Parts: sequence; C-alpha cells; structure tokens
Amino acid sequence: MKSLRIPATVAALVCCLALTAPVHAQDQSSAPAKAQHHAPTQKQLDITAARAERKAIVGQNMDLTAAEAKAFWPLYDQYEAKMDKIEDRHIREVRDFARHYSNLTEADAKKKLDETVAIAQARIDVQRDFIPKFRAIMSQVKVTRFFQIDNKLHALVQCQIAQMVPLARSNGSSESGAL
Repeated sequence: MKSLRIPATVAALVCCLALTAPVHAQDQSSAPAKAQHHAPTQKQLDITAARAERKAIVGQNMDLTAAEAKAFWPLYDQYEAKMDKIEDRHIREVRDFARHYSNLTEADAKKKLDETVAIAQARIDVQRDFIPKFRAIMSQVKVTRFFQIDNKLHALVQCQIAQMVPLARSNGSSESGAL
C-alpha cells in the first residue's frame, strides 16, 4: 500500500500558507503603491515556499508520465488558484471569529456557521468543476489519487486550524470552550 509522502515540515508550511495568505493580501492593500515594488516580505516568502512545497508533494505522489505532466500542471495551477481564493475566504472567517468568539450574539453565531458551510460548499463546487477536467487528461485512478492528496493536505491544514480556534461562547458565558 502506497501512502502519501509528506515531509514533517510540510504540515507547518501548509498551515503557514493557510494562515498567512490573507495577511499578505491585507498587507499589500494597505501599503503605499510604491512600497509594493520592494523586496518580498518574509510572509510572502513563506507563502511562496508553502505553495511550492504543496506542489512538490503533489508531484512526488502523482507518478505522472511526461505527457500527463504537460497537461496536468497547468490545470493544477488553475485549480489551486481557485482553491487559494476559497482558503483566503476561510481564513478571513476564522480571523473574524477569533476576534469575537467569546462574545457571540445569536446572529453572529448563525452568520459564522452559514459562512463555514458556504466555504465548505465552495470547495466541493470547485472540486466538482475540476473532476471532469482532470478526467479528460489522465486515468481515473490518477484523478482519484490527486483528489486524495488534495483532501489529505486540506485535512492537515484544517486540523492545525481546529487546534487553534476556540469554541464559540455567548455573551457573558462561563463555558470553558475547550474540548
């Protein structure tokens, strides 16, 4: 049985990517236009490294032929661009929740849950959109393998985030919020 080969540092890098991407976007939008032309920040370098590492993990585990690779990588890049936008949305939601988790109103809690479900649905929608595209360029086994890899990497990030995010509490609640 072949298992996913993930170096020990990758989970941290993938999580770094998930947790810093929105900061990068915010940093750029708030910086003066001329400052954006300077050398990349450490966050930008970390994001780039994490994305490269994620791509390397996919490459190491896909066993693509040269012909498959030629068709796969451009499609992969399109897929990841869409998924990165969803992850940015997720991190914005997590950060907003982190600022308000101990003082949630009923409306806030509803909004948080609705957004979480919408984000999960958006991820599924992108996968559903890309499955036929991947099927058109490689075998069903390799398509299944790719989505297994993608889902495992996503699960690693979600696990890291879940460990950091406290449970919701209502206004004035004395609940511990711990599992």
